[in-house]
Amino acid sequence: MSSVPLRTFLEIPYDKLEEMNDEAKQQRVERVDRLKIEESRRKYLADEKRIKAVTVCFSDLEGRFHMLDYDKKFLLKSADNLTFDGSSIRGFSGISESDLKLQIDWPAFYWAPADVFGPGKVLVFGEVCAQDGSPYLADFRSRLRHFTEELYKNERMVLHVAPEIEGFLFRGTDAERVYHETGRFEFISTGGYYHSLPKDPLRQFMDHSAEAQRAMGLSNEKDHPEVAPSQFEMNFGFTDALIAADQIQLYKLICRQVAGNMGLTASFLPKPIAGVNGDGMHCNMSLNREGKNLFYDSNGRDGLSEYAWNFVDRILNNATDICLVLNSSVNSYRRLDPEFEAPNQIKASATNRASMIRVPLGNERSSRVEFRSVSPDANPYLLLYSLVRTGLEGDLPDPTDGEGKRYRTRFLPDNIHDAIRLFKSSRLASQILGDESHTKYIELKQKSADRCPKELGTRVKEGEIMFHHEVTNQWLWGKF
Repeated sequence: MSSVPLRTFLEIPYDKLEEMNDEAKQQRVERVDRLKIEESRRKYLADEKRIKAVTVCFSDLEGRFHMLDYDKKFLLKSADNLTFDGSSIRGFSGISESDLKLQIDWPAFYWAPADVFGPGKVLVFGEVCAQDGSPYLADFRSRLRHFTEELYKNERMVLHVAPEIEGFLFRGTDAERVYHETGRFEFISTGGYYHSLPKDPLRQFMDHSAEAQRAMGLSNEKDHPEVAPSQFEMNFGFTDALIAADQIQLYKLICRQVAGNMGLTASFLPKPIAGVNGDGMHCNMSLNREGKNLFYDSNGRDGLSEYAWNFVDRILNNATDICLVLNSSVNSYRRLDPEFEAPNQIKASATNRASMIRVPLGNERSSRVEFRSVSPDANPYLLLYSLVRTGLEGDLPDPTDGEGKRYRTRFLPDNIHDAIRLFKSSRLASQILGDESHTKYIELKQKSADRCPKELGTRVKEGEIMFHHEVTNQWLWGKF
């Protein structure tokens, strides 16, 4: 028999991938006309014969990442009428109105490493639309995009974001899904902070993941083992908010796929193992207007401008209102434990790492604020949308309140039940999310909380793992 393959699927070398994805990212940063980009992408797909499928990605209300593979020819012909069953996705439509539409966001187009995702595939982000074609209110990617576009159009402002995402690497595949059978996670490494041998499993995982991230245009800056055993962190540079949120989803997807290819599990549970440091997702943010960093003032307190401090004060003043967005699972409240460098204090500081907001040392280019009280399982689109709207629109502290909430030590809720109660009664949270999404989000969080013990205690419970929104065991959810 002939050894010639029956079909040749697209496989692009990593250096070429990085070049192509960087160019596509730059088009987004420069706000190249969307119709012009769509025309270019359509032509590319029509001409490139080695593509077997286009993976369209979207996120639900809780931030779970969903992917549909479309035949290339079908997608080009039917891109204006891509429908799916929204009733099967928690937080989306009911059975009586199940059909929803996907609209392709053509600028958010990625060429994928063939050894990670398989040959012959490209990825593109989609946005969810209602049956009449209007933006679906529970899709916060669409809402973040429209808000940041309006911010640029009306104020010439750009929201810059650089996340720092921590995770754990565990032995075996699907370690989270089988936790109800095993009752434990097994470390792959106990080396510690900044230490791993060049070819041990943790370092090989980080190397391969970082290579794939660079190839997809994520602009990696550094990667290293974190404080807890088997814990890792890989950082990428700041970029526009929507791009950064997309990159958070891609980062976790790449890590999970690379780990799975190695027979391991990459987990982004905030605190999968009691007694060791948990996972955070510190979000560095600044606002820029026509090349000027609005958060910088060399003469300001800690190098921040008064504009930046107003932004910070609004978030501190409303911190308990949006805590459920920042820490969106039962398990995430284990991380807010002061014994493990937990950022549970509602204050801002340049030095105190227990503060929910830190002011890193910076210059005119890098001056920013760092939100430390964010778990890696937060919906990145809802998270950034809520932070920027709170920072710009939230109520400032009462000026008659003495030294003010910026300096007085208060604490975030230490359990999801209090966080739900505060979120439910918040006028600001309802205003930001809209009444319908506000109610849906509360219902989803309450369902997860009701499946778990009310008291956290010192031992990680089965329920907080198995009914976590990112542990996609739909079969087990259905058996409850």
